[in-house]
Amino acid sequence: MTRLASEVIERSGDLSKLVLLGVYTRGVHLAPMLARQIEVLEQVSVPVGAIDITFYRDDLDSIGIRTPAKTEIPFDLSGKTVVLVDDVIFKGRTARAALEAVKDHGRPEVIRLAVLVDRGHRQLPIHPDFTGKRLPTAKEETVKVYIQEIDGRDGVELLKP
Repeated sequence: MTRLASEVIERSGDLSKLVLLGVYTRGVHLAPMLARQIEVLEQVSVPVGAIDITFYRDDLDSIGIRTPAKTEIPFDLSGKTVVLVDDVIFKGRTARAALEAVKDHGRPEVIRLAVLVDRGHRQLPIHPDFTGKRLPTAKEETVKVYIQEIDGRDGVELLKP
């Protein structure tokens, strides 16, 4: 998280324009963690919101029915530097859907993507701007991110089939 926060600070310029949007599900828990770390490093409070991408996905047929969550963006996105926060990037479809969802909530100056783990195997030309860890995987493997407040521990695990 310190590495991600440092990268976001370094590339964002004016931190007063920075907002974080956690992508459901795990990104919603990671975004406040990232905001806290930015505050520790820079003594700047960064607004945090949550964005649901269920209705923006183009792969619901392959991932199954999902219950939509509540998008919470209690600030204006216009002219802001929006950093989408997610746990793992794989095919790039979640990030694409998040980009579509953001445009329905305003017109930020710039949108960036921060992920805890980049496991490769993209199907779309989408790459994170900020990455905690690159973890080469086989397509059939799974990366599981554990978060203390949900799972009782923090960690990342590579699960083999």
